[in-house]
Amino acid sequence: MAASAGPALSREEVDRALARLGAERDAVESALLSLQDHPGLRLLDGAGLTGRTQERWSVVGQGLPLLWALFDRYSEALASARAVRARKARPGGPELAELSELLTGDAVTVPGGAPDGPQRLGAPARLVERVSLDELMERMNSWYATVLEVVSAADAVWTALPARIDLLIAELRRVQTLAASLGVRSGTHPLGDDLEALDADLEGLRTEVRADPLALWRPARVPAQRGAVPDGGAPGLPSGVVDTERFDRAGRALDGVRQELENLLRLRDDAEERLQGVGDLLQRADATLAEARRARGEVLAKIAATEVPAVPGPASALRERIVLALDLRQNGQWYRLAPLLDALEDAAAKELARARQSLTEVTQPLAVRAELRGRLDAYKAMAARLRVAEDPEVLERYEKARWLLWSAPCDLRAAAGAVARFQQALRPAPGEPGAGAGAAEPGGSGYSGTGYGGTGYSGAGYAAAGYGGAVQDGIERDGIERDGIGRGGAAAGGEPTDGQAVDGRVQGG
Repeated sequence: MAASAGPALSREEVDRALARLGAERDAVESALLSLQDHPGLRLLDGAGLTGRTQERWSVVGQGLPLLWALFDRYSEALASARAVRARKARPGGPELAELSELLTGDAVTVPGGAPDGPQRLGAPARLVERVSLDELMERMNSWYATVLEVVSAADAVWTALPARIDLLIAELRRVQTLAASLGVRSGTHPLGDDLEALDADLEGLRTEVRADPLALWRPARVPAQRGAVPDGGAPGLPSGVVDTERFDRAGRALDGVRQELENLLRLRDDAEERLQGVGDLLQRADATLAEARRARGEVLAKIAATEVPAVPGPASALRERIVLALDLRQNGQWYRLAPLLDALEDAAAKELARARQSLTEVTQPLAVRAELRGRLDAYKAMAARLRVAEDPEVLERYEKARWLLWSAPCDLRAAAGAVARFQQALRPAPGEPGAGAGAAEPGGSGYSGTGYGGTGYSGAGYAAAGYGGAVQDGIERDGIERDGIGRGGAAAGGEPTDGQAVDGRVQGG
């Protein structure tokens, strides 16, 4: 039996109820028409679905036909109530009782097999049942929200991903063409394997998007949660987001592969110039080592009691690797050439640095001798200014230091001591300003020590401004500056130079 409608409605309550129910009916009709034309619904009806989408649509797909059937029952019941209201302008008690029953009672018969809402799918169905217009509206709202959610979610995935996947696959094809031109292929290079894996992943993703879009949908609420018919009957936006992580990951991976291939492409264009640069570095290193070997012989001949380090030979193994690099370039194996060329450039730079260091170490005694010669000349000029150049002691110490510095082989330790003693002998002449003061020093600074000890040379400790000099890519000979060696020790004021005789002894530079 139908449930009682309760107290009878007044005429004004009946009119307000009819107006409200009529507006709800129009809203439902507009919403159903919009849902029927939804592109997602047409795609779901025509697609070969699989997985989660097939499972949900096999149930939710019944919703639209059921909604139209319920809407027809709703419209018929509302039309019956309007017909009763139209009998009289001022309905009496019997009419108001009948209208109350139609509007608020369980006066609508719906067909069996329609459980109470989609949340009860699978429950035992009844043949027929009677519900009120409000209950029927609630049931339609529930079905509508469920169908719209599935349709909108599928449409959101189909809108967001297929076109982007196709563009990414087209870009993948371009990158694969570039890889083939560089000799990068699957099975021979990791980048080729990465491209093959990306191709399979994107093809699988495109197939999944077409057949199972709901697998890539992340709802923001429970799928079966009830909702209301949108105002104006327009379908609402889906409540959730499309899962694009797999697509984004493939895009990032393809970008990484493309960048590495572009690096190989630049290598192909620059390989000849870079290999030439490696060859130039090795030529400079060989020239520096040859200079170091010549300098070592000169040091052994001109400097006494000095341990001169041996000069290393050329890097033959490095040249063999250059031959391999040239072969790889000739055969277009750029992916193998890239790491080899980087290593060659680094090794060639280190080889040049090693050659320069060897030259510096070998010629260091000559630099010390040049510095001592320069200091001796400076002290001689100072002796002249102090008017003690003719002093027997000063003259004797000067001649001793000069003889030691211009003799061959030169004893650096003895020469350094002689220069220091000559400097200590410089005193202003009696009656000159500063007479009685300590030993003079150019610039007002005292001699700070020889910095030379032991049998072999252990390093210079000379700090006189303007004298001495760093050794780089060359050696000093005859007091002449060459390849970066500072000028020092040149004979001044008629002093003997290398190769001249001093006190009957052959002097060497």
